[in-house]
Amino acid sequence: MKEISNAELCVLNILWQSSPISASEVIEQLSQRNDWHEKTVKTLLNRLVKKQAIGFEKQGRSYLYSPLINQSEYQLKESESFIERLFSGRIAPLVAGFAKQNKLSAEDVDELQQLIDTWKKDNKS
Repeated sequence: MKEISNAELCVLNILWQSSPISASEVIEQLSQRNDWHEKTVKTLLNRLVKKQAIGFEKQGRSYLYSPLINQSEYQLKESESFIERLFSGRIAPLVAGFAKQNKLSAEDVDELQQLIDTWKKDNKS
């Protein structure tokens, strides 16, 4: 898949929340968050279609857009790419950096501990 820009990701996030939806619904939702012109949003939708990240179906005089890529799969791919580029594929330095800066909440730590405990249990030899 071709790389998705931050602006395109804003559109994709809306489609992951609710789809299929029309271009006008996407425009309406984005206008509440960003100061983007209608033409800009339609350009972003067209780019995502060309990248095969979203699809559409014609319904009457409008088009309904839906994501063609799964949100969790996309997030995993992007996370792995980020960690590989910045941390040579190691997650520990990333988490350690957040811990040192006190950016982890008690909830984050609990969630990480549960993930580690599950991983240890599943990977016992």
